[in-house]
Amino acid sequence: MSGRTRLALCAAAATLMAACALLPLVSPATWIVQASLMLAVQSGVGVAARRVPLARPLTVAAQALVTLLLLTLVFARAQALAGLLPGPAAFRHLADLLRQGGQDVGRYAIPAPLSDGIRLMLIGGVLVIGLIVDTLAVTLRSAAPAGLPLLALYSVAAGLSDGGSAWLWFLLAAAGYLMLLLVEGRDRLSQWGRVFSGASRAGAGEPGAALAPIRTGRRIGAVALGVALVVPLALPGMRGGLLDAAGAGAGSGIGGGGTISAVNPLVSLRDSLNVDEDRTVLTLRTNSADASDLYLRIVSLDDFDGTTWKPSQRHIVGVPDPFPAPSGLDGAVRRTEITTSIAAADWYAQDWLPMPYPPSGVRIDGSWRYEPVGMTLVGDHGQNTRGLTYQVKSLEVQPSAEQLATAGEPPAVVKREYTKVPKALPGVVANTARAVTAGAANHYEQAVKLQDWFAFDGGFQYDTQVEAGTGSEAISRFLKDKRGFCVHFSFAMAAMARTLGIPARVAVGFAPGTPGGDGTVLVGLKDAHAWPELYFEGVGWTRFEPTPTRGTVPQYTESDPANTTLPNPAVPSPQASSRPSAAPSTTTDCTPQMKKLQECPSPSAQAALPTGGDGPKWYAVAGWALGGLVVVVLLLSPLLWRTRRRAVRLGAHGRGEAGAPAHRLAVWQEMTDTAWDFGIFPDESQTPRKTAARIVRLGRLDPPAAASAHRLADALEQVLYAPSPRPMPGLAEDVRRVVAGLRGTASRGARLRAALAPRSAARLTWAFSARWAALRSRVTGLRPVLRRPSRQRG
Repeated sequence: MSGRTRLALCAAAATLMAACALLPLVSPATWIVQASLMLAVQSGVGVAARRVPLARPLTVAAQALVTLLLLTLVFARAQALAGLLPGPAAFRHLADLLRQGGQDVGRYAIPAPLSDGIRLMLIGGVLVIGLIVDTLAVTLRSAAPAGLPLLALYSVAAGLSDGGSAWLWFLLAAAGYLMLLLVEGRDRLSQWGRVFSGASRAGAGEPGAALAPIRTGRRIGAVALGVALVVPLALPGMRGGLLDAAGAGAGSGIGGGGTISAVNPLVSLRDSLNVDEDRTVLTLRTNSADASDLYLRIVSLDDFDGTTWKPSQRHIVGVPDPFPAPSGLDGAVRRTEITTSIAAADWYAQDWLPMPYPPSGVRIDGSWRYEPVGMTLVGDHGQNTRGLTYQVKSLEVQPSAEQLATAGEPPAVVKREYTKVPKALPGVVANTARAVTAGAANHYEQAVKLQDWFAFDGGFQYDTQVEAGTGSEAISRFLKDKRGFCVHFSFAMAAMARTLGIPARVAVGFAPGTPGGDGTVLVGLKDAHAWPELYFEGVGWTRFEPTPTRGTVPQYTESDPANTTLPNPAVPSPQASSRPSAAPSTTTDCTPQMKKLQECPSPSAQAALPTGGDGPKWYAVAGWALGGLVVVVLLLSPLLWRTRRRAVRLGAHGRGEAGAPAHRLAVWQEMTDTAWDFGIFPDESQTPRKTAARIVRLGRLDPPAAASAHRLADALEQVLYAPSPRPMPGLAEDVRRVVAGLRGTASRGARLRAALAPRSAARLTWAFSARWAALRSRVTGLRPVLRRPSRQRG
């Protein structure tokens, strides 16, 4: 294999290793297989073009043309001429896919579903980066600048990722780049023959010429790794689209049954609240007498780990007709069935179906599945709400305050699952909950006190400029500073309710929209909302509204509406916005700055809650421990190899006949390698005596160590020149004496370098190269020799 072919393979491998950082961004990660195959074809074309040989511009053009044909074959076969040649229709289709991919990137949370547009962006991006790396490293023979496109590929992935195992992708990408540098350096040096020695740093006048590429490679590698660490910190993280649960592929390929995985749609809620243009997401028509209380629920979050709320993994079934009765609702509670027709915008692709709660039936086209616990619908095999029109029958449950106050104990399974709080939850949460609800006679009065404390009495303000908090004290700071938006309020109230023994969860969806002029209700991006749901036996899951100036306060939380000073949810306040869920109303809690900014960026949902939870899982601890062990072993491998090598040379070869030739050669090599480790580079052109004198001079050895060095040189010379070498026992002790002398005169840094990163470990690379060359020679020798017929002159 030629040097350029080896370099081309390493360039493709480095590109794929850097592209692995993109794997956590989408699900499933099958696109990497297609990218690998197409990158292999692209690199193969480059290898063939350079073998012809073609001019450099023609080589790059051939690779670019083949790349375009591959993309056309995979993504625009139906629009291409003969299924391969791209024409105007194929280019238009590819442009549409790229545009769709750009929209999907802005819409979906991480990990996003692998749509055709996103797949084209991923594979196309990897191929473009691969072509640039191949051009720089192989065609132009300059591997160092190839680190820039590799760095760009990794940095984009690191900027979008949420962290987690980012260190693994960084190590993988860095290893690919360093491998490319080493292979290029080896190829360059091989053109000048094998380098056996270099001048000493001390006493030689100037460094050896062979050290220049090594030092340059080290500097380039250090700078590239440093930039790769720093650049992702400066890149803004990207969040997904509107309340997108599609990121986990919730409905992709579920089939006839199965489960849906836990996803967190809250990562994109703040972006929906902060859009410049409040685009209409859903258009409703309902026969409800009061549309101001019509919340649309997407998903419920019931798994609280102390850091955030997320959906539990649930089993899904076929869509029932009609839906079963809501859990916990009995016949004594007044209810009215309403019908709501919903039309989704053609750009809104949501895997979870927005519906009023609790639904009793749905008429919808497409492939959908039903999750019984949350009474939600999730798309199957890529189904989503884009441009969909559907009809939902739901119940307007109207419990009285007395029914909620006299509710019995919830079932044991409900209480066990929905009152769990992690041990890491700060004690101030439970203490504050008990203080706020002091004097309450039952869970209903506790819930109302909590709602009123957040929404009215506690001095909280709806503020999208609140500073993001992290760590176990984040929720404590929120309760102290009393500023946040809907996610902070709903999370905090649900957590506090659980500490009081009230089953609680968080719902995510849309607050009531704005009435239109034609009897419709328009739900926009800024109507995105989160609210707590508390369970009462006989009523079921019941909505509460703790967020100030958002949504509507449930009427059943007002024991005597005629004598209360709280706003009537059925009658909008004259000072309130006509869109109660799109912007804060005009109250003392709404500052002029908030009105001007129109709900500008807010911190992420997870920042409002403490970290920790119940602690890491055992398999996570085991994985980190195993990874740490591997890293430690890799870091210590030169030390371990060198220690083993020294023990073999000074011990095993000396057993039997004292001073045997093999033993004399081994102890001599041990002395020269130790001197190499301490910075005295070997010079194989010198005789053993001159080598020993050089080690004594540069190592500043004391007389006993110097005598041992000369004795070792004498022993080697007898092996090389004497017909019958005389016995010379104690050579291993002479080596140890020289080693001790070198350590005694070296600085602390030199001693650490000699122990942890010995320079003589380069012999491993030489040995591997020699064995590989020998293997190739043996394989070549097995091939049949083909003789070409000689040409005769006529």
